[in-house]
This record gives sequence, structure tokens and C-alpha cells, in this order.
Amino acid sequence: MPETHSPARPSAPPAVQQGKRTFLQDLVGLATAFGLTAAAAPAAALTLPGTTQPPRRPGMEGKRFGMLVDIRKCIGCQACTVSCSVENLPPIGQFRTTVLQYEIDKPDGSMPAMVSLPRLCNHCEEPPCVPVCPVQATFQRTDGIVLVDNERCVGCGYCVQACPYDARFINHETQTADKCTFCEHRLDVGLLPACVESCVGGARVIGDLNDPGSEINRRMAAHTEGVKVLKPDMKTEPRVFYIGLPDEFVHGVAGQASVRLVSDH
Repeated sequence: MPETHSPARPSAPPAVQQGKRTFLQDLVGLATAFGLTAAAAPAAALTLPGTTQPPRRPGMEGKRFGMLVDIRKCIGCQACTVSCSVENLPPIGQFRTTVLQYEIDKPDGSMPAMVSLPRLCNHCEEPPCVPVCPVQATFQRTDGIVLVDNERCVGCGYCVQACPYDARFINHETQTADKCTFCEHRLDVGLLPACVESCVGGARVIGDLNDPGSEINRRMAAHTEGVKVLKPDMKTEPRVFYIGLPDEFVHGVAGQASVRLVSDH
């Protein structure tokens, strides 16, 4: 049985999280005013006028990567978690992707529903982690993949605080920001991310959202009403999509611990 806690810790209201993000952006602006950012970042990555997002850096031309997770097929085996750790070697006890186990009480008193929810970086279209980085170590490629330049990162943790999906952490060994990268080093040579390749139930699919004929687009087209994202109110436009995601999780998932949720319906 998974560890349970009652009641679930609610997510911070969107207005609170937006305020935190604005505060972090103001701090970056202050650093820029003192010449800190300009000194540390290359000219190609400077913020464009009228936007909080710096220009994207080169990626795979013409592509926009996204991932689809079919929760109905996830059996919670943690093969993705293990293969990711073997591939990317984060410190023991820290993970770039996890599968959290949730138990939802049913209002009719019947047996609780058990849900396995894979979590990872959402590689958002409007990633809040990018503009808050004072040294522009966190950046986004033209194909949408969000990465961290560990040679530049100073471990300030601004990006960790700005992420509404709890997808980032400070690596205990490198003391720099760490997270899922969609295994971009594998994608660049035509391989699948470790978590997709090892998924026993075939619950994870990655593909080019710009290609109408890609498998990810075909699957989403077949489940138009059932495709959801986490925390849509944050306006980050996440590019990790879910099929079979219970409504209780759309706005209310927070933290990295297993929780007990009480269904409203």
C-alpha cells in the first residue's frame, strides 16, 4: 500500500504563484540593473523587449517536442524512474522523473481508487523557470526543450521556486539546478528518452507536436476530450499531456509525497 496522508496539501492559488514568479523576475531585473546578468550571459540570450522570455537557443530545426502520458496504461512499476536514474545519474535519493501513488476516496464508501501519476518537467511553451535565472543558465531550445547549463548555473534556486510543477531540484553533488531534459542527448541521435524506452505498459509517448502525422498527435486526436495538462491556470502551456488524468489532479497536485485525496464527486 502506498503511504497516505490526509488531507492533501492544496496547491498555492494561481495568484500567489504568479506573484512569486513576478517577485523572482523583479530580482533578476535588479541584478541586470547592476550589470550582473549582462556580464554573465552571452548577448544572444538577452531578453527581448516586451517579453519575459529570452530568445530560444538552437535545437532540432522545425520540431516541437512534447510527451503524452496515458495514465490508464501506467502500472506504477517505476521502470521509468530507474532507467532515468541509470541514464542521467542524479544523486541517490533525487529523481528527474517519478511515479507517485495516490489513493482517492470514493463518496459512495467503496474501495478507494488507486492512481499512479508520472511526474517530470513539463517543458512548457512559456517556462517560468527561464526568465528568473539571473545568469541565464536555464534556457529553452527552439524545439521547446528546456535545459540547464551546469557550467553557468550558480545554484541560487530561483528556477526551483518558479516552477509550479515541483519538477526541479538542486543537485546535491553539483550544487546546480537539475531536472528532466527529455533525454535530449538521446533525441539528438534518434533515440527515445530512457523513460519512454523502458515503459512496460507503453504509457509514455514522445514526439514532434509540429508533425500532424506523429504518434503523439494521432493519440491525442483520438482522445480529444480526455487530454489534460497539470495546472492550466498557470498559463505556462505545458507540453506534457495526460490521458486519463482525474479531475482532482488537474489543479490540486503539489509536492513530491504520496497523498490521500478526497473526491468531491
